[in-house]
Amino acid sequence: MSFKKLKVFNSLSKPFVKLVERYYPDAFIFVIVLTVLTFALALGNTDSTSIEVLEAWGKGLPKLFTFTAQITIIMITAHALAHTTPIENILSKIGSYPNSAIQAYAVVTFISGLASLFAWSFGLIVGGIISKFVAMGCHKKKIPIHYPLLVASAYSGYVIWHMGYSSSSALFVSSAGHSLESKIGIIPVTETIFSNFNMSLAFITLIIITIINPLMRPVKKGEIKEIDIKVFKFKKKTKDTESVNHNDRTFAQIIENNRFISLFVGSCLLFFIFYIFYKKGFSLDLNLVSWTFLGLGLILSASSIHYVKLVNNAAITVGPIILQYPFYAGIMGMMADTGLINVMAEKISEISSSETLGFYSFLSGGLVNMFIPSGGGQWAVQGPVMIEAAENLNVKPYVVVLGVAYGDQWTNMIQPFWTIPLLAIAGLHMRQIMGYTFVIFLFTGILYGSALLYLGDGY
Repeated sequence: MSFKKLKVFNSLSKPFVKLVERYYPDAFIFVIVLTVLTFALALGNTDSTSIEVLEAWGKGLPKLFTFTAQITIIMITAHALAHTTPIENILSKIGSYPNSAIQAYAVVTFISGLASLFAWSFGLIVGGIISKFVAMGCHKKKIPIHYPLLVASAYSGYVIWHMGYSSSSALFVSSAGHSLESKIGIIPVTETIFSNFNMSLAFITLIIITIINPLMRPVKKGEIKEIDIKVFKFKKKTKDTESVNHNDRTFAQIIENNRFISLFVGSCLLFFIFYIFYKKGFSLDLNLVSWTFLGLGLILSASSIHYVKLVNNAAITVGPIILQYPFYAGIMGMMADTGLINVMAEKISEISSSETLGFYSFLSGGLVNMFIPSGGGQWAVQGPVMIEAAENLNVKPYVVVLGVAYGDQWTNMIQPFWTIPLLAIAGLHMRQIMGYTFVIFLFTGILYGSALLYLGDGY
């Protein structure tokens, strides 16, 4: 591609990079601002008093405790698994493949996108790790890589997670006995996740972002910020047994450094998972994802005590999540208990027709995701209202399911919450990458919006 064409994409990203660097607050400040904004919106648009809104906020704070625990366990076990010696060797090998900057950005985007389609948590963890190893591989080859853009490329793969196997809304409506079954029945995943429309759009989106990210790379050498290799210089791994003479080891040290224990426990976990798949079919949930990461991590670690140390190192990545999620739960409480979400949905329905409800579901899904960055939590609040709107306008229910799902994943590109685990691994701050993801936000917004207008009422 010519220098002039490349410069257009690089110039497009610059205003967003500067905007984020100067005005985007830390993720924790972001959720505080959203909390105040939601409080004001509830007061101004519902009949609730300030005390009632405050009560809704307080009652909402603990509502996502179970989900928060699941998220933190997934993040910790995925991080530990990725830092076992065999996995690090594989990722290091992948990191050595790119022979140019273009290939580096494209490889990171594509792999992160595929991982996100498999499981949203897997995409975030793999994205952070693969970007680090690709940057290190390019550093060894003396290929100049703008590390913030490389990490942004990894996060951009997350823009298709809700089109994949872990889609919260699609899995919800496909489950027997779900709360909306009396209205819409069971919607099989063949109409949502595995529909030709969804799979084609996911593939097109992945290809487009894989092309766009390399085109945003800086063209001037002075603009390139390479990875600080000293920060990620891994210490040579040595087994604890090496520091202790075999003849001098205590009984406790022998047990701790015996690999059989971790192999046995990890194998039991994987056997349990395969048994569940055999009994109920191949269906993932957050718990099974956690046990998969835990089982594989135990099997691939050098010993049980080695795995404990990997988990201790991983624990630092989840602190901000534990801190912030109760506040997002409080926001969810205010939106649900005061009826604010119903007011928003009613206004969307008023301006929608049967042909445009999917599109407006997408826009409202993106808006709600800014306040409730949880696919499952968002659908629990927004889903019933949008399904009712679909009934009133004679729109196929799967259309609004996809619309809300696409909106949720779309505004993740400007919502900083889910950057936390990825950035903890990559060693960057949110402000260093989100200028680039703003560009992805613009392009995917046009793409998703157009696709849903084409889908119409789904008939």
